[in-house]
Amino acid sequence: MSKHLKTLLFASVLFIGATSFTTAQSKTAHINKQELIKAMPEYAAAQAEIEKLGETYQATIQGSLKELDTKLKQYTAEEPTQTNEENQKRMQEVEGMKQSLSQYQQQAQKDLQEKEFNLLKPIVEKADNAIKAVAKAQGFQYVMDSAMLIVADGKDLMADVKKQLAM
Repeated sequence: MSKHLKTLLFASVLFIGATSFTTAQSKTAHINKQELIKAMPEYAAAQAEIEKLGETYQATIQGSLKELDTKLKQYTAEEPTQTNEENQKRMQEVEGMKQSLSQYQQQAQKDLQEKEFNLLKPIVEKADNAIKAVAKAQGFQYVMDSAMLIVADGKDLMADVKKQLAM
């Protein structure tokens, strides 16, 4: 093989490689998925529902704490006039109330997390489907979450996905 042919072949390989790299770059886009989800009307409704449920739990907890505090003050004030046996029963009652309240708080937290997951799951799926539809329609093979990118030179799909979601 002549030196000229080798140089031509090498230049062709470089050109094909550069063209493939450029094509691959153009098939990559990005979107800040969290920002998209937070902009969706369904997200605001879900957050309001979660907040309302949280306030309901908080009101119940505050009521129980107030009841516990009242009972504790009463029992403390009456302690000198009660028998040791009665004071012991009252301490157990107060401890039982504290444990019940603690269990309720844990269950409330678990319920809130579960509710949030169940409300957000279809919103996330809707966002994912819209991102996939826009990416496919525009010929993108990869869409990365720009919230995790250090450099985002590809196309930002936010406006197109919002349009897809009719936002």
